[in-house]
Amino acid sequence: MDDKSKATLDTAFAFMTAMGSGDTAAMEKLMADGMVWENEGDKEVPWIGIWKGKKEIFAFLKTFGQGAKPTMWENGAAFADGGHAAVFGRMALELTKSGKNTGPFNFAVHVEVAEGKIKRWTWFEDSHLLSRTYHAGQ
Repeated sequence: MDDKSKATLDTAFAFMTAMGSGDTAAMEKLMADGMVWENEGDKEVPWIGIWKGKKEIFAFLKTFGQGAKPTMWENGAAFADGGHAAVFGRMALELTKSGKNTGPFNFAVHVEVAEGKIKRWTWFEDSHLLSRTYHAGQ
């Protein structure tokens, strides 16, 4: 792997580690000022959407933290090519609204990095499972 690709992958994993430990100062240092976070799916789930800039992203992460608790997280394969990285894994979430657990599902994230900062974080997950679990019991 070339140096740029390795640095991109290192940045992606450093950001995941900071998120997992709740280290917002470390997260902020890794974020470009105009960073974009995108998570597609059911717009009735409050952490699905597109957020631009650190202020919006941290507000979204607070909402996510109040609505979902990861009960499983396993990173799997990860690849990088220049300023792009992809990480694949499995996770499960306990959802506050329904009190239900999603059970394990696959995720992927595409990360774009420039000058050591994350420009874009595009999250992919089983949005149907997430929505169904979020709305369970309604």
